[in-house]
Amino acid sequence: MTEVSEKWSDLATRMGSAAAMVVVGLVGVLLGGHIFHVMIALICGAMIWELVRMTHPETPGIAVQLGGLAGAAALLAIYLPVGLALPVLLAPALVGFGQLSRFKVIVMIFCALVLLAGFGMMSVRDDLGFEWMLWLVLVVVVTDVVGYFAGRMIGGPKFWPKVSPKKTWSGTAAGWAGAALVGAVFMVMNNAGAGLIGVSVAVSMASQMGDIAESAIKRRVGVKDSSNLIPGHGGLLDRFDGMLGASVFLLIISPLIGFPPGLG
Repeated sequence: MTEVSEKWSDLATRMGSAAAMVVVGLVGVLLGGHIFHVMIALICGAMIWELVRMTHPETPGIAVQLGGLAGAAALLAIYLPVGLALPVLLAPALVGFGQLSRFKVIVMIFCALVLLAGFGMMSVRDDLGFEWMLWLVLVVVVTDVVGYFAGRMIGGPKFWPKVSPKKTWSGTAAGWAGAALVGAVFMVMNNAGAGLIGVSVAVSMASQMGDIAESAIKRRVGVKDSSNLIPGHGGLLDRFDGMLGASVFLLIISPLIGFPPGLG
Protein backbone atom coordinates (compact mmCIF):
# COMPACT_ATOMS: atom_id res chain seq x y z
CA MET A 1 0.00 0.00 0.00
CA THR A 2 1.39 3.40 -0.99
CA GLU A 3 1.66 6.28 1.45
CA VAL A 4 -1.17 8.14 -0.32
CA SER A 5 -3.55 5.17 -0.32
CA GLU A 6 -2.74 4.49 3.34
CA LYS A 7 -3.74 8.04 4.21
CA TRP A 8 -7.22 7.48 2.80
CA SER A 9 -7.62 3.77 3.59
CA ASP A 10 -10.25 4.36 6.27
CA LEU A 11 -12.26 6.92 4.32
CA ALA A 12 -15.02 4.61 3.03
CA THR A 13 -15.66 3.11 6.45
CA ARG A 14 -15.59 6.51 8.12
CA MET A 15 -18.00 7.98 5.57
CA GLY A 16 -20.46 5.10 5.94
CA SER A 17 -20.51 5.34 9.71
CA ALA A 18 -20.69 9.13 9.56
CA ALA A 19 -23.71 8.98 7.24
CA ALA A 20 -25.54 6.67 9.64
CA MET A 21 -24.74 8.94 12.59
CA VAL A 22 -25.91 12.01 10.65
CA VAL A 23 -29.27 10.39 9.88
CA VAL A 24 -29.86 9.26 13.48
CA GLY A 25 -28.66 12.57 14.90
CA LEU A 26 -30.69 14.68 12.50
CA VAL A 27 -33.87 12.76 13.29
CA GLY A 28 -33.24 13.21 17.01
CA VAL A 29 -32.55 16.93 16.68
CA LEU A 30 -35.58 17.44 14.42
CA LEU A 31 -37.95 15.65 16.80
CA GLY A 32 -36.49 17.29 19.91
CA GLY A 33 -38.32 16.95 23.21
CA HIS A 34 -38.29 13.66 25.08
CA ILE A 35 -36.79 11.72 22.16
CA PHE A 36 -33.81 14.06 21.94
CA HIS A 37 -33.39 13.99 25.71
CA VAL A 38 -33.31 10.18 25.77
CA MET A 39 -30.87 10.09 22.84
CA ILE A 40 -28.45 12.47 24.57
CA ALA A 41 -28.79 10.62 27.89
CA LEU A 42 -27.95 7.31 26.19
CA ILE A 43 -24.92 8.88 24.50
CA CYS A 44 -23.72 10.36 27.80
CA GLY A 45 -24.11 7.04 29.56
CA ALA A 46 -22.25 5.19 26.81
CA MET A 47 -19.40 7.71 26.89
CA ILE A 48 -18.95 7.27 30.65
CA TRP A 49 -19.00 3.51 30.14
CA GLU A 50 -16.23 3.92 27.56
CA LEU A 51 -14.25 6.22 29.84
CA VAL A 52 -14.31 3.84 32.80
CA ARG A 53 -13.75 0.85 30.54
CA MET A 54 -10.62 2.53 29.14
CA THR A 55 -9.18 3.42 32.51
CA HIS A 56 -10.30 0.29 34.41
CA PRO A 57 -10.68 -2.59 31.94
CA GLU A 58 -10.45 -5.11 34.77
CA THR A 59 -13.74 -3.94 36.34
CA PRO A 60 -16.38 -3.97 33.57
CA GLY A 61 -19.18 -4.03 36.13
CA ILE A 62 -18.25 -0.63 37.51
CA ALA A 63 -18.12 0.77 33.98
CA VAL A 64 -21.68 -0.39 33.35
CA GLN A 65 -22.89 0.94 36.71
CA LEU A 66 -21.34 4.38 36.29
CA GLY A 67 -22.51 4.56 32.68
CA GLY A 68 -26.06 3.78 33.74
CA LEU A 69 -25.90 6.28 36.58
CA ALA A 70 -24.57 8.99 34.27
CA GLY A 71 -27.27 8.37 31.67
CA ALA A 72 -29.99 8.50 34.32
CA ALA A 73 -28.54 11.71 35.78
CA ALA A 74 -28.43 13.38 32.35
CA LEU A 75 -32.05 12.48 31.66
CA LEU A 76 -33.30 13.54 35.09
CA ALA A 77 -31.40 16.84 35.13
CA ILE A 78 -33.07 18.32 32.06
CA TYR A 79 -36.47 18.05 33.75
CA LEU A 80 -35.32 19.84 36.91
CA PRO A 81 -34.78 23.55 37.61
CA VAL A 82 -31.16 24.44 36.84
CA GLY A 83 -30.29 24.89 40.52
CA LEU A 84 -31.40 21.33 41.28
CA ALA A 85 -30.01 19.92 38.03
CA LEU A 86 -26.41 20.90 38.76
CA PRO A 87 -25.78 18.58 41.75
CA VAL A 88 -27.48 15.75 39.87
CA LEU A 89 -25.10 16.28 36.93
CA LEU A 90 -22.01 16.32 39.15
CA ALA A 91 -22.98 13.39 41.41
CA PRO A 92 -21.81 10.58 39.05
CA ALA A 93 -18.34 12.17 38.86
CA LEU A 94 -17.99 12.03 42.64
CA VAL A 95 -19.38 8.49 42.81
CA GLY A 96 -16.77 7.44 40.25
CA PHE A 97 -14.04 9.16 42.23
CA GLY A 98 -15.00 7.12 45.28
CA GLN A 99 -15.25 3.78 43.48
CA LEU A 100 -12.23 3.77 41.18
CA SER A 101 -8.71 2.83 42.16
CA ARG A 102 -6.70 5.02 39.74
CA PHE A 103 -7.10 7.84 37.23
CA LYS A 104 -9.60 9.24 39.73
CA VAL A 105 -9.14 12.89 38.78
CA ILE A 106 -9.24 12.18 35.03
CA VAL A 107 -12.48 10.23 35.32
CA MET A 108 -14.04 12.75 37.71
CA ILE A 109 -13.30 15.77 35.51
CA PHE A 110 -14.24 14.13 32.23
CA CYS A 111 -17.41 12.63 33.70
CA ALA A 112 -18.52 16.07 34.83
CA LEU A 113 -17.71 17.55 31.41
CA VAL A 114 -19.66 14.84 29.59
CA LEU A 115 -22.80 15.43 31.66
CA LEU A 116 -22.54 19.21 31.50
CA ALA A 117 -22.10 18.95 27.73
CA GLY A 118 -25.17 16.74 27.43
CA PHE A 119 -27.16 19.20 29.53
CA GLY A 120 -25.88 22.02 27.33
CA MET A 121 -27.00 20.31 24.13
CA MET A 122 -30.45 19.55 25.50
CA SER A 123 -30.76 23.15 26.71
CA VAL A 124 -29.80 24.57 23.32
CA ARG A 125 -32.42 22.42 21.59
CA ASP A 126 -35.12 23.15 24.19
CA ASP A 127 -34.48 26.88 24.64
CA LEU A 128 -33.17 28.03 21.25
CA GLY A 129 -34.77 25.53 18.89
CA PHE A 130 -33.72 23.33 16.01
CA GLU A 131 -31.88 26.00 14.04
CA TRP A 132 -29.35 26.88 16.72
CA MET A 133 -28.79 23.25 17.65
CA LEU A 134 -28.10 22.68 13.96
CA TRP A 135 -25.61 25.58 14.03
CA LEU A 136 -23.76 23.99 16.96
CA VAL A 137 -23.61 20.60 15.28
CA LEU A 138 -22.48 22.09 11.96
CA VAL A 139 -19.69 24.11 13.59
CA VAL A 140 -18.31 20.96 15.22
CA VAL A 141 -18.80 18.72 12.18
CA VAL A 142 -17.34 21.23 9.72
CA THR A 143 -14.37 21.80 12.03
CA ASP A 144 -13.72 18.06 12.08
CA VAL A 145 -14.37 17.32 8.40
CA VAL A 146 -12.53 20.31 6.96
CA GLY A 147 -9.65 19.70 9.36
CA TYR A 148 -9.51 16.02 8.36
CA PHE A 149 -9.29 16.68 4.63
CA ALA A 150 -7.08 19.77 4.86
CA GLY A 151 -4.66 18.00 7.18
CA ARG A 152 -4.25 15.07 4.81
CA MET A 153 -4.12 17.15 1.63
CA ILE A 154 -1.89 19.98 2.87
CA GLY A 155 0.04 18.28 5.65
CA GLY A 156 2.76 20.32 7.30
CA PRO A 157 3.80 20.71 10.95
CA LYS A 158 2.03 18.51 13.48
CA PHE A 159 -0.17 20.10 16.12
CA TRP A 160 0.89 17.86 19.05
CA PRO A 161 2.61 14.75 17.68
CA LYS A 162 3.13 13.04 21.05
CA VAL A 163 -0.60 13.01 21.77
CA SER A 164 -2.33 13.21 18.39
CA PRO A 165 0.18 12.30 15.67
CA LYS A 166 -2.19 12.82 12.72
CA LYS A 167 -3.35 16.34 13.57
CA THR A 168 -1.64 19.19 11.73
CA TRP A 169 -1.67 22.95 12.10
CA SER A 170 -3.05 23.23 8.55
CA GLY A 171 -6.04 21.06 9.47
CA THR A 172 -6.54 22.96 12.73
CA ALA A 173 -6.59 26.35 11.01
CA ALA A 174 -8.80 25.04 8.20
CA GLY A 175 -11.31 23.95 10.85
CA TRP A 176 -11.44 27.52 12.15
CA ALA A 177 -12.05 28.83 8.63
CA GLY A 178 -14.86 26.32 8.09
CA ALA A 179 -16.49 27.30 11.39
CA ALA A 180 -16.26 30.99 10.45
CA LEU A 181 -18.08 30.21 7.21
CA VAL A 182 -20.84 28.40 9.11
CA GLY A 183 -21.14 31.41 11.43
CA ALA A 184 -21.34 33.81 8.47
CA VAL A 185 -24.12 31.78 6.83
CA PHE A 186 -26.20 31.67 10.02
CA MET A 187 -25.53 35.37 10.63
CA VAL A 188 -27.02 36.26 7.25
CA MET A 189 -29.93 33.82 7.57
CA ASN A 190 -30.94 35.12 11.00
CA ASN A 191 -29.89 38.78 10.84
CA ALA A 192 -27.62 38.07 13.80
CA GLY A 193 -24.68 40.19 14.85
CA ALA A 194 -21.24 39.78 13.27
CA GLY A 195 -20.07 38.46 16.63
CA LEU A 196 -21.60 35.13 15.63
CA ILE A 197 -18.61 34.54 13.35
CA GLY A 198 -16.21 35.03 16.25
CA VAL A 199 -18.33 32.82 18.51
CA SER A 200 -18.35 30.13 15.83
CA VAL A 201 -14.55 30.18 15.63
CA ALA A 202 -14.28 30.08 19.44
CA VAL A 203 -16.70 27.13 19.59
CA SER A 204 -14.58 25.45 16.90
CA MET A 205 -11.49 25.95 19.06
CA ALA A 206 -13.33 24.56 22.10
CA SER A 207 -14.31 21.50 20.08
CA GLN A 208 -10.67 20.97 19.14
CA MET A 209 -9.72 21.27 22.81
CA GLY A 210 -12.23 18.53 23.62
CA ASP A 211 -10.67 16.39 20.91
CA ILE A 212 -7.16 17.01 22.27
CA ALA A 213 -8.24 16.25 25.85
CA GLU A 214 -9.74 12.92 24.83
CA SER A 215 -6.63 12.05 22.80
CA ALA A 216 -4.45 12.84 25.81
CA ILE A 217 -6.52 10.50 28.00
CA LYS A 218 -6.20 7.68 25.47
CA ARG A 219 -2.46 8.24 25.26
CA ARG A 220 -2.24 8.28 29.05
CA VAL A 221 -4.05 4.95 29.49
CA GLY A 222 -2.47 3.36 26.40
CA VAL A 223 -5.43 2.73 24.08
CA LYS A 224 -6.03 3.69 20.46
CA ASP A 225 -9.83 4.07 20.57
CA SER A 226 -12.30 4.53 23.40
CA SER A 227 -14.22 1.49 22.09
CA ASN A 228 -15.17 -0.15 18.80
CA LEU A 229 -18.85 0.84 18.78
CA ILE A 230 -18.56 2.91 15.58
CA PRO A 231 -16.67 1.35 12.61
CA GLY A 232 -13.96 3.69 11.34
CA HIS A 233 -14.41 6.10 14.23
CA GLY A 234 -13.75 4.04 17.35
CA GLY A 235 -16.15 4.88 20.14
CA LEU A 236 -18.64 7.58 21.02
CA LEU A 237 -15.97 9.49 22.95
CA ASP A 238 -13.82 9.47 19.83
CA ARG A 239 -16.66 10.83 17.75
CA PHE A 240 -18.27 13.26 20.20
CA ASP A 241 -15.19 14.60 21.98
CA GLY A 242 -15.40 17.80 19.95
CA MET A 243 -19.06 18.24 20.79
CA LEU A 244 -18.19 17.93 24.48
CA GLY A 245 -15.81 20.87 24.37
CA ALA A 246 -18.11 22.95 22.19
CA SER A 247 -21.24 22.34 24.29
CA VAL A 248 -19.59 23.07 27.64
CA PHE A 249 -18.04 26.23 26.22
CA LEU A 250 -21.38 27.43 24.83
CA LEU A 251 -23.11 26.62 28.12
CA ILE A 252 -20.62 28.85 29.93
CA ILE A 253 -20.54 31.81 27.53
CA SER A 254 -24.21 32.00 26.53
CA PRO A 255 -25.32 34.02 29.59
CA LEU A 256 -22.28 36.29 29.22
CA ILE A 257 -22.79 37.28 25.59
CA GLY A 258 -26.55 36.94 25.22
CA PHE A 259 -26.42 34.16 22.67
CA PRO A 260 -27.23 34.35 19.77
CA PRO A 261 -25.23 37.60 19.35
CA GLY A 262 -27.50 40.42 18.27
CA LEU A 263 -30.61 38.36 18.97
CA GLY A 264 -30.21 37.08 22.52
